[in-house]
Amino acid sequence: MKTALITGSSSGIGKAVAEYFLKKGMRVIGLARDHTKFTWEGDNFISISIDLSNSTDLSNLLKNILNQYPNVSTIVSNAGFGDFRALENFSVSQIQQFINVNLLSHIIVCRSLISHMKSQGEGDIFLMGSEAALIGKRKSTLYSAAKFGLRGFAQSLKEEAGTSGVRVCLVNPGMVRSSFFEGLTFEPGEAFDNAIEPEDIAKIIFDLQSLRAGTIVEEVNLSPASKSIKFKTKI
Repeated sequence: MKTALITGSSSGIGKAVAEYFLKKGMRVIGLARDHTKFTWEGDNFISISIDLSNSTDLSNLLKNILNQYPNVSTIVSNAGFGDFRALENFSVSQIQQFINVNLLSHIIVCRSLISHMKSQGEGDIFLMGSEAALIGKRKSTLYSAAKFGLRGFAQSLKEEAGTSGVRVCLVNPGMVRSSFFEGLTFEPGEAFDNAIEPEDIAKIIFDLQSLRAGTIVEEVNLSPASKSIKFKTKI
């Protein structure tokens, strides 16, 4: 059974990708902090709870996963969260946690599995970027730093892995209608074309990993047809 490892699989884009893969008959290993948000009836979904900001625990867990499921052929490194404010309003510990989840966890996932995938001569790695990887904006210093870093990482990893048959693709969505905006002061507008749906991204990722060997898509940029931001009313 084809097996995928998905981080941040309990909500938003990660949940949509997990559901889509499962419906297509794949086995999914889902890593997330809280799995109460998404459950699946069937033995092809393995949910593992972990704090992805803990680099040591993540590295050790991935070693165990690889020993138990050596046929992992697709990685969707999706975990992340948003926090948009001026740089001086972050503490040093908040900055460290933010970078640990939004950048370092992706690097550790790939580092832990890339050698095995190279030895298999095939595999697909999808890294969840953002339109914030393309242009920096006000109050997006940390988010853009993480996503710009992830974009550079994806480009370099593609060069390292390309001759081995392992494909690396960075997916850069604009605003997605998901739980990402819970706790933030803004969200996409209400019109259907003001945001991307998570299911759209899930289908694209599934189709890309289904492409014949030898075809590589390096980067995918997705945008809503009509960008609109709605600011939430303070209570």
